[in-house]
Amino acid sequence: MPDTLDTRAQTALLLAFLIALAATLGALFIGEVLGRMPCTLCWYQRIAMFPLVVILGIAALRDDPSARFPAVILSLAGLAVAIWHSGLYAGIIPQAIAPCTKDGPSCTDAAAQTVLGLPLPYLSLLAFAAILACLSQLKGNRA
Repeated sequence: MPDTLDTRAQTALLLAFLIALAATLGALFIGEVLGRMPCTLCWYQRIAMFPLVVILGIAALRDDPSARFPAVILSLAGLAVAIWHSGLYAGIIPQAIAPCTKDGPSCTDAAAQTVLGLPLPYLSLLAFAAILACLSQLKGNRA
């Protein structure tokens, strides 16, 4: 049976789950309700974020620290793509944001890339970083 978590680690795991849930629901709202089709880089970030809801949700319900490893791997992968996407969006990386097609979603349109004035790549970066910060509170609790 895996070790159980102390109160601080339980809170961090629950917070990581809530961040992943909010990011997933936000992405679904933007795509399904607002009708904004995600670009390929956004899809890659979704591929990393969506399973975190299930992994972290089950871990939080079971008070199980063993979810840390797969959650960290997914979060690091998502963070890497979010950093790249944010760099492209900000113009730090000297290349047009790709891969957008002329008939598909456009990442170069600032209005299509913001929610409440915040760019989606930055929000994604913030979500993955916050999840990793929460997961860092699980260190020392090994499965």
